[in-house]
Amino acid sequence: MSRIKEFNLPDLGEGLTEGEILAWLVKVGDTIELNQPIVEVETAKAAVEIPAKWGGVVTRIFHEAGAVCEVGQPIIAIDTDPTAPPVPGPSSPDSSASPASPASSASAASSEEAGAGLIGGPAPGGRTAVLVGYGPRTTSAKRRPRVGTGNENGHAPVAPAPTPVVPAPAPVVSTPAPVSPEPVVAAPVVVGGRAGAVLAKPPVRKLARDLGVDLTGVDGTGPLGSVTRDDVRRAAAPVVPASGPEALDLGSRERRIPVKGVRKLTAQNMVASAFTAPHVTEFLTVDVTRSMKTLAKLKAGREFADVRISPLLLVAKAVLLAAARHPMVNSTWSGETGEIVVKDYVNLGIAAATDRGLIVPNIKDAGRLGLRELAEALNTLVQVAKSGKTPPADMTGGTLSITNVGVFGIDSGTPILPPGESAILAFGAIRPMPWVHKGRIRPRQVTTLGLSFDHRIIDGELGSRFLRDIGTFLEDPSTAILSWT
Repeated sequence: MSRIKEFNLPDLGEGLTEGEILAWLVKVGDTIELNQPIVEVETAKAAVEIPAKWGGVVTRIFHEAGAVCEVGQPIIAIDTDPTAPPVPGPSSPDSSASPASPASSASAASSEEAGAGLIGGPAPGGRTAVLVGYGPRTTSAKRRPRVGTGNENGHAPVAPAPTPVVPAPAPVVSTPAPVSPEPVVAAPVVVGGRAGAVLAKPPVRKLARDLGVDLTGVDGTGPLGSVTRDDVRRAAAPVVPASGPEALDLGSRERRIPVKGVRKLTAQNMVASAFTAPHVTEFLTVDVTRSMKTLAKLKAGREFADVRISPLLLVAKAVLLAAARHPMVNSTWSGETGEIVVKDYVNLGIAAATDRGLIVPNIKDAGRLGLRELAEALNTLVQVAKSGKTPPADMTGGTLSITNVGVFGIDSGTPILPPGESAILAFGAIRPMPWVHKGRIRPRQVTTLGLSFDHRIIDGELGSRFLRDIGTFLEDPSTAILSWT
């Protein structure tokens, strides 16, 4: 079994087929341990750290940060027995092999000639070819005999007896130069009416694609005339023509952002949801002055002294209690079986904006949690989401969701349902507003709730009752808890 093991990008579950290398946590030459995190990969659902499958020394990294790899592709090579003698190179003689016969020597010499100039094949001077066309040809062209021609006597030509091949002395083996983990790839092109080649590493080619730069028109300043990242960026920089700003190419002032990872999956899910579930949205403006007073009392109490709490805690509790009173809102439409699946558990999703896009991780079985446990779960969910470390399992299986647009100063909205869910509540900003309270106009703390729901499952009456119960709880949390539980 080979001691150099290649670690392939693993299947991270939920049907994911690819991932983007965000950052390497190790480099070539590092000694690593079993289960040590070696690379951070972003999938369509989250950014995760992948641990090493073996301990040893890193001998090769196949993809730079920024590369997108398919599941099953090798991403790193590890020498699992670095204390053993060096691994023989491809051109090293095998001491255990029997002496080669003249015929086998001739075959080997012929194979060596045929392989000269190919990637990984031998090249003159004991070197190893790493680029297409590397090294001069060592074979000469031979003309075929014409078909149907004979010799002087009119007979078919007789092939001369083969010349005995004398085994050549064993070549002096030289250690091949180390191959860079990121070979410069030469792509044949036609430049200025003649054949040429553009030399550029894969990450540079990816950058060129992202910026819309044609590499055939870029002058390379790197080794051997290769194109570098700076060359691509200079080619993409806007240039103001001499005729003035009227003739400016506006396309040069545009940025292209690849749609991938979390953002790509979110877009796919939103389109699928918007065009499969008939959405209805209702709004309710609520006086939450008593909720804010209740929240202040909780913060001052001993039980919540070490826990960060916000109005979202009371909104989440209101949604959970209202869902218990109206179970049909916590259900899924199954078009495949022609059924409505009602859930007796609530995996409460909380929409979170991250640097990589919008995600909706959920708190499993949130209806069984007490108020403090719910507060702790909300804090953990938000912190992990902001760090970009939310595991894929936390973003699947949601049954009912909340999006807190109030933190951005927004009053309300018409949220789109996460796939498979039947209702999502938009929680708007809490503002001091004039409000009729006990027959008088007084300043009160007011917010607007927006509930979007799947009209195939939730009709107007059910949606209205569910939203009204959430509002009733927020108007007077202490009374609602005593009467509903």
